[in-house]
Amino acid sequence: MLQQRATSAAILVPLVVAAVALGGIVLAGAVAAIAVLAAVEVFRLLKASGYPSFPLLGGALALVVVLDAASPMLLAGSGLLLEGGGLLFGAVAIILIAAGALTRHDPREGLATWATTVFGAFYIALIAFVVRLAADGPALASDAPLAALGAERAWVVLMIATVWAFDTGAYLVGRRFGRRPFMQHISPAKTQEGLLGGFLVAALAAGLLHVGFGLSPIAGLAFGVVMGAAAQAGDLAESMLKRAAGAKDSGRLIPGHGGMLDRIDSILFAAPVTMLYVVAFVR
Repeated sequence: MLQQRATSAAILVPLVVAAVALGGIVLAGAVAAIAVLAAVEVFRLLKASGYPSFPLLGGALALVVVLDAASPMLLAGSGLLLEGGGLLFGAVAIILIAAGALTRHDPREGLATWATTVFGAFYIALIAFVVRLAADGPALASDAPLAALGAERAWVVLMIATVWAFDTGAYLVGRRFGRRPFMQHISPAKTQEGLLGGFLVAALAAGLLHVGFGLSPIAGLAFGVVMGAAAQAGDLAESMLKRAAGAKDSGRLIPGHGGMLDRIDSILFAAPVTMLYVVAFVR
């Protein structure tokens, strides 16, 4: 299992680094593909949990949200940008899902189908904030040590690196020192010691990156703790969905790691939190 995880990571990490480094249409395309793959897994889990849905409509809605987030990069200067277009297309999709739900003979099933489809779509669509970070993140100070990253890459790097740091710290500390369970009814393997280790490593990573960005390291430490909480919440939310479905992993796409949703569950919650931080405290 560990060899499989290492082999898969050796393939996945360079792909993630390349997508972030190239940015623009490459990053948007990668996020869109991830959203589609994760949507398939989400709606499969929801079905196994006993919640009916329209997977194709839900997946399409998630994709629309991601493409709308990418539109400033993809359509810049084309004159085709529509202000509020994503909200409009999302509203149309919700209406179409509602119309489809009306075909269910049992109104309770129809309501469940409508609610589940919209939930699944917007749950996955949270990943669109990765693209938003690349498109709307503020510029770094020209004298910052890591100014060469540019705004298009810096904030995505901050978010991904902090989440990875939290996951790594939580795993290593929990495996070595974990004794007291944390959220055992959702994820039996998690421990309070692992959670603390994740917070410490995430805070350190975020603090160092803030120094590289020419920002306050104290703010970075606080950001790391908040991001750790967001990453852990994202992981637990997916675990709750898997336990409801009676599944160990969201899929078998990545040997040793499970499905795509298993790889991005923390990112789904961490990306909008990073966007909020950038908008509220950095701009």
